[in-house]
Amino acid sequence: MRSLKDGLMHHVRSMKSGFTLPILTSNQLIHLYSKHGLINEAQKLFDEMPQRNIYSWNTIISAHVKSQNLAQAKSIFDSASVRDLVTYNSMISGYVDVDGYERNALELFVEMHSKSDDIGIDDFTVTSMVKLFAKLSNLCYGRQLHSYMVKTGNDRSGFVVSSLIDMYSKCGCYKEACGIFRGCEKEGGIDLVSKNAMVAACCREGEMEMALGLFWRENDLNDSVSWNTLISGYVQNGYPLKALKLFVCMGENGVKWNEHTFGSVLSACADLRNLKIGKEMHAWILKNGLSSSAFVESGIVDVYCKCGNMKYAESLHLTSGIGSSFSITSMIVGYSSQGNMMEACRLFDSLEEKNYIVWAALFSGYVKLNRSEAIFELLSLYIATEAAIPDALILVSALSVCAFQAALGPGKQIHGYVYRMGVEMDIKMTTAMIDMYSKCGSIPYAEKMFLKVIERDLVLHNVMIAGYAHHGYEIKAINLFQEIVEGGVGPDAITFVALLSACRHRGLVDLGERTIYSMTEDYHILPETDHYACMIDLYGRASELEKMVLFMQGIPIEYQDAAVVGAFLNACRLNRNTELAREAEEKLLKIEDDSGARYVQLANAYAAEGNWAEMGRIRKGMRGKEAKKFAGCSWVYLDNGVHTFVSGDRTHSKAVCIYSMLDFLTSELYEIARHSVSHCFECCHDNSV
Repeated sequence: MRSLKDGLMHHVRSMKSGFTLPILTSNQLIHLYSKHGLINEAQKLFDEMPQRNIYSWNTIISAHVKSQNLAQAKSIFDSASVRDLVTYNSMISGYVDVDGYERNALELFVEMHSKSDDIGIDDFTVTSMVKLFAKLSNLCYGRQLHSYMVKTGNDRSGFVVSSLIDMYSKCGCYKEACGIFRGCEKEGGIDLVSKNAMVAACCREGEMEMALGLFWRENDLNDSVSWNTLISGYVQNGYPLKALKLFVCMGENGVKWNEHTFGSVLSACADLRNLKIGKEMHAWILKNGLSSSAFVESGIVDVYCKCGNMKYAESLHLTSGIGSSFSITSMIVGYSSQGNMMEACRLFDSLEEKNYIVWAALFSGYVKLNRSEAIFELLSLYIATEAAIPDALILVSALSVCAFQAALGPGKQIHGYVYRMGVEMDIKMTTAMIDMYSKCGSIPYAEKMFLKVIERDLVLHNVMIAGYAHHGYEIKAINLFQEIVEGGVGPDAITFVALLSACRHRGLVDLGERTIYSMTEDYHILPETDHYACMIDLYGRASELEKMVLFMQGIPIEYQDAAVVGAFLNACRLNRNTELAREAEEKLLKIEDDSGARYVQLANAYAAEGNWAEMGRIRKGMRGKEAKKFAGCSWVYLDNGVHTFVSGDRTHSKAVCIYSMLDFLTSELYEIARHSVSHCFECCHDNSV
């Protein structure tokens, strides 16, 4: 009975004739039905068998294992009148392959080991268990099993060796993986399975040169798995162009591409954000007849999404009818990256099971749009609906919004949640937490956390220096800079921006000059816009206008942008110098002719010296140019929500109460001021008398 049709016809004929099928024929039919996915028919035939042998039990158990109905498989396993090595191996492999059954696999292996005298343990058993420990990254159990395999002689075959290489590699023991491979070479040469496993281990470790050298050794052994492993390794290690070149080489060597090949190559195209190559790959896939694969189609959607071509992605997603979570995930990531949160949320809600990637995509999209309320609502939804603790990236995204909005309350709540749930505070999480406290003005909190960190990187130091500099702790910022220099940590451009900010707030001109000099001469870091703007502001606050003019003349023309010239103009306003302001006017309006804010800045500079004629000229020019000025905006986080206020806007739900209170406070202040003036006059009168 080679085909399903033959099997069905034979089964029907026996039923019509009332003939009882022999055990051998029934076993063959059960195997045939299960092979074609007819599990119910296979089970029914098994139940009708008057007699069964060990092959009958193994066949039906294997059928349920392959369909991942492990509960039914275990029920039959428990009721089996006889069990052998194959019976146990079927159940163990089923438990290993399905998430959530790892403990069941381990318990069954222990039971099997206790009966090893009767049942025995073979290479398939130990390979399945090694695969389990690799999956769990449980090095301790893996080593114990390896020792057992050496004692029993189950460590010789290619599949066992490859599983050990894979286990040690996934547990982070690359040297042990290499040792096993070298041992395999000494004993009997390299087989293809072990070689592929070692290439994968090299790729996992980032040792791409070694992987390539191993790949080309005895290259006549290489199959599609070998090529796909190396191509995938290049993609995962950030070499998309090399992956594409190897893809072409694979075809030139006569090795047939498959869906795994195109899956890796499409990831390379997505990493390159190269729409042209992505389209070429799409055409290749259509020619090779792989477009029906949901895995490949999802990869194409991902390429178009990451290349910013959402129209192509939408068209492919809708016309192909892909319903896979991979494709929907790619669409959500694409919409979120472009700020289309309505479509992203619509697809997000359509998913029954939401993975980490889609949650992270929504958080990232809201962060880019500074939608703080949406971020807090999403975080609450995640905590309420997901059993898993939020990933560090999600929590860092939420903390960054708290920092941006200076929302100390929610930031503390996130900190409390992290503490209660025992979330590991890695360096990124700690840095985000300290940045949040710093930008919310809680420097003591930030400092306390900072001092508890033993291994500090440059990013963390930069955050703390900036926090000190912007909140009146300039001396601490300078001292911390000295500490990192003395500790051998090389500062970067961001470090110097923070240090120069401390200098300008404190009015430390000499230190600022030494800093900008040291930055270029000692650390070979070229100043950028922020550094130049800080120095201009420093000179302006210290009323060192001559030095400011000389410094401005030395700034390369490409860095004399609106920020630098704006800082120069602000210095002119502070020092009431309209002559220098007039020099900056032409340059500033040339850069940002349509910016209403710049016109206002110019008008204020002239008004500071009482030059009303010039101020009027600027105001008139602003109206003539129809320059755009964005309305002033401020916000406050109160009662689990962000309240935004725009200049002249009365649309807030509590606007009446707010303005009533404002009128009351204004009246109170007016009365206090009036009484103060009257008191002053009385004092002056008494003194004169």
